[in-house]
Amino acid sequence: MQLGILKESHPAEKRVALTPDTVKKLVQTGLQVVIESQAGLEAGFPDQDYAAVGARVAPPQDILQSDLLTLVRKPSAELISKMKRSAVLVSMLEPYQADGTLDALARAGISAFAMEAIPRTSRAQSMDALSSQANIAGYRAVLEAAAHYPRFFPVMMTSAGSAKAVQVAVLGAGVAGLQAIATARRLGAKVEAFDVRPETREQIESLGAKFMDLKLDETGVGQGGYAKALSEEGQKRQQAALAERLKKMDVVISTANIPGRKAPVLITEDAVRGMRAGSVIVDLAAENGGNCHLTESGKVVKKMGVTLVGHTNYPAFVPADSSSFYGKNIYNLLQLMLKPAAEGKSIELNVNLDDDIIDAALVTHNGEVRFGRPKNPPSAVVQTAAPTAP
Repeated sequence: MQLGILKESHPAEKRVALTPDTVKKLVQTGLQVVIESQAGLEAGFPDQDYAAVGARVAPPQDILQSDLLTLVRKPSAELISKMKRSAVLVSMLEPYQADGTLDALARAGISAFAMEAIPRTSRAQSMDALSSQANIAGYRAVLEAAAHYPRFFPVMMTSAGSAKAVQVAVLGAGVAGLQAIATARRLGAKVEAFDVRPETREQIESLGAKFMDLKLDETGVGQGGYAKALSEEGQKRQQAALAERLKKMDVVISTANIPGRKAPVLITEDAVRGMRAGSVIVDLAAENGGNCHLTESGKVVKKMGVTLVGHTNYPAFVPADSSSFYGKNIYNLLQLMLKPAAEGKSIELNVNLDDDIIDAALVTHNGEVRFGRPKNPPSAVVQTAAPTAP
């Protein structure tokens, strides 16, 4: 069985689906691995590193005839049309977006696994690409804030005077938010954090931050560790309370995102107007409408004296580790499907729909779209485990 690794075509995408370390393990299982030339170069993995562990560097047309294909970002309709019929694809597919990708995969006879559809369970944790990439995004978002903020993050004592520690607010205590808290604390910032789920207070405080209690008189506790949207009145109270709190903040990292829906507006124009000149807002929901409606997706802009950072792919800023984590997520998923080769035969894939992880992640199969687009998809991407305290 041949596994193919395609070079990413999405603009500014520097990650690669599998790194040499992971490829080495897959080759040892009996898979024949082929990779498009320079697919891993921008992540720091040249072709020779893949060749050294048993992969073959091949042209795109050879890779597209693979039985099993891996990508980071969803493929274009043109790329799908060139894939081998009955092939298996493992990739981020943005399944909540009704853009025709899943329909195209189904028509092409591709069995596609969406890494975003991996269930958020203990058993599936090692395959949870949303969490692995969000963790990196939270870390990198703080570095981006530090680069744009015109002052030091920690207390600085010098012969020329002293500087106070920066005041950071983190909105949302999911995977990205918790990592943002931990990173900002490591840089010496004073951090306050808010989440609509009161039970996150313990996680926030365990990382050395202060829980921002907005007294909303309602919670956003959803099912399975997810948050749910507040009522319209609750959202207005939340926005007003945050506008008052953010007046004292120098940096805001906002992380509230909703699969398949527009991101909730947490930071109003009035809130931005009330912030100090030179303040920075890093909006991790920029691609999905933004937690601040002044954010411009893919751009860094300054409005009312406040810098708004709207980058949409923070993991690509740390491509080596992002690729390594993502590749391990894919490898662990494949371990559920790879059937050991019998004597004289090649390794095979066993797609067992009785397995809850396989069943949830398999979004197209046998010419049909299996992924249901619920009317009320999960209202936040969160994980209950906190990163190591600074």
